[in-house]
Amino acid sequence: MGWLITGALMGIGGTVAMDIWAQVMRRITGQPLPNWGNVGRWAAQVPKGKVFHDDIGTVAHVESETAIGWAVHYGVGIIYGILFLVIAGPGWLVDAAFLPLWVFSILTIAAGWFLLQPGMGLGWAASKTGNPWRVRVMGLAAHTAFALGMWAVALTVGAPG
Repeated sequence: MGWLITGALMGIGGTVAMDIWAQVMRRITGQPLPNWGNVGRWAAQVPKGKVFHDDIGTVAHVESETAIGWAVHYGVGIIYGILFLVIAGPGWLVDAAFLPLWVFSILTIAAGWFLLQPGMGLGWAASKTGNPWRVRVMGLAAHTAFALGMWAVALTVGAPG
């Protein structure tokens, strides 16, 4: 299997792990699940030149916004899986050490903190939410789940033959 496909599968596996983590947290803590409709609504505005909103909830509904949000969620995961292998090199798959993958996954939260969250009106790193530090810590935990999912796929699939 080629490294691009492996990277895409890693991204899918990481995203699935992140979604499982969200379900576990909902059951344990009552934390609401991510609103992929709002993400889809935001993503539909970006090509129109509107990246930052005061409140994405006040923006007009977009047809299929939830499906768009899910597609963005998994598309970004796939891009991150491939990007990690571009940075680390396909040779990383031979030993598939967790630490570089985890560091990469933690760094990817910057896109959420400094693009997506302010774009939807939540402020830089969720600063306009009721409990910004809780949102940040939960994001770091979710990105750790993402790393674990990507790592599990890398260990399962292995280096391209």
